[in-house]
Amino acid sequence: MKHGPPDKGGEAARAFVWKGVIHHYARYLPVSKSTPVVTLQEGNTPLIRVSNFVEACGDMFELWLKCEAMNPTCSFKDRGMTVAVSKAVEKGAKVVICASTGNTSASAAAYAARAQIRCVVLLPHGKIALGKLAQALMYGATTVAIDGNFDEALRIVRELGETGLVEVVNSVNPVRIAGQKTAAFEICDHLGRAPDFHFLPVGNAGNITAYWKGYTEYFSDQKITGLPRMFGYQASGAAPIVEGRPIEKPETVASAIRIGNPASWEGAAKALKESNGHIDKVTDAEILAAYQLLARTEGLFVEPASAAALAGLIQCAKKNLIPKGSVVAATMTGHGLKDPDNAIKTAGVEPVVVEAKREAVLKVIGV
Repeated sequence: MKHGPPDKGGEAARAFVWKGVIHHYARYLPVSKSTPVVTLQEGNTPLIRVSNFVEACGDMFELWLKCEAMNPTCSFKDRGMTVAVSKAVEKGAKVVICASTGNTSASAAAYAARAQIRCVVLLPHGKIALGKLAQALMYGATTVAIDGNFDEALRIVRELGETGLVEVVNSVNPVRIAGQKTAAFEICDHLGRAPDFHFLPVGNAGNITAYWKGYTEYFSDQKITGLPRMFGYQASGAAPIVEGRPIEKPETVASAIRIGNPASWEGAAKALKESNGHIDKVTDAEILAAYQLLARTEGLFVEPASAAALAGLIQCAKKNLIPKGSVVAATMTGHGLKDPDNAIKTAGVEPVVVEAKREAVLKVIGV
């Protein structure tokens, strides 16, 4: 997907270079000419139609996946982080801080490294996927594991932010939401319209808030003529919005949405109400089934949290809640390689070991 001149071999096409979401969507973002742009050329991620997956679901609609794993740190967080870190540098901040279940820590650490400022991340001890922890460590963040969950880590981060010594780059910082809304712009730019439905996993609820903000801003700017219905899905063991109350000890295999008291709860509620949307929950078994089905029908490997949106889509398809011919988008928040342990467990197979002989290999592959 490219937001530039068509690739016809001309000088204009050759001259087009993607420079990141701030450069491309500056008019919609809280930046000015004096903002020092910290970018890893995030954004411009693929929007992939997945007909095999839809056929396997047994329904007849048009499904497009916004594959945010193609961002620099392999998750959607980079869209907001480029804005958050750029604004932090503009304010003269020397240290940025975040609480994280994984993706935010990786993104904050990468953009802080790019800006050459310090990054501190608070993580729930033993509750973060190893691929995400590896990123934060490699980017040089000061990593602190607390004996508690994400919600407790975020509480501490907010308290530290009030001291004025550090700049908080979680989605409680509104510039993060501003950056993340650019994914909605890209979907509309690609399709030439807004989808009829948009499905997302919901953890801290910043993404559903951001997408709705993006769609409504494009609608107000007359870039599109209609708005989608927003459908959000939480894991059944971490479904505070669905249950209507905070969950003290959230649990789910999808670590990225293992959150019991979403910071953007109010924004998500607004998006759901204004879009005539829907919020529901899916089990870990449903998440892992969708996770594997996508990989085996389309060759797309996403983190388990992404599959919560797909599990919700399958629920809706079974209930005939999506009219025939609808255009549907779903956000794939991050790459499957961020959580290798779950992938290996879910695949349920191991390499077959044989002698280093052609006949031995032929016997195994059965051709």
